[in-house]
Amino acid sequence: MATVRLSELEDEAWRGFLYAHDRIWREIEAGLAPLGVSMAEYSVLALLGEAGRDGMRMTELAKRRVMSTGGFTRLADRLERRGLIERRRSADDGRGFEAVLTGDGRALLRKAWKQQHGDLRKLFFDRLDEDDLRNLAAVWARLAPEDDGATS
Repeated sequence: MATVRLSELEDEAWRGFLYAHDRIWREIEAGLAPLGVSMAEYSVLALLGEAGRDGMRMTELAKRRVMSTGGFTRLADRLERRGLIERRRSADDGRGFEAVLTGDGRALLRKAWKQQHGDLRKLFFDRLDEDDLRNLAAVWARLAPEDDGATS
């Protein structure tokens, strides 16, 4: 049985994506390291920052982070122990929990946003024009799970 191969263009596109992702991820992670925050922790803090003072349900955070509930709970435990988030019973139904940023969490997030946005400009945005960005945004929208019937 023959192995189906990628075309030269498919291979170039795939390898280019992987290389760019890995390189940018590593450099952004290195920029966040002096702040004492990992990329996984940063992504949770950023989601909570975007959610505002009401925070976000733990289940929604886990889903948006594409993590198992157990893995996300351990991550949230670390952030809570560090005083960056707090968890509260949901005001909506009293059953679930919501996570919110603490004052320390908001302060750290502001520093992390500044660092990450500067790194993103240097590594990514400054190298692309508006047409490139529009094209990339269209590609990511077409690859979104809800467009192909996949579930998170």
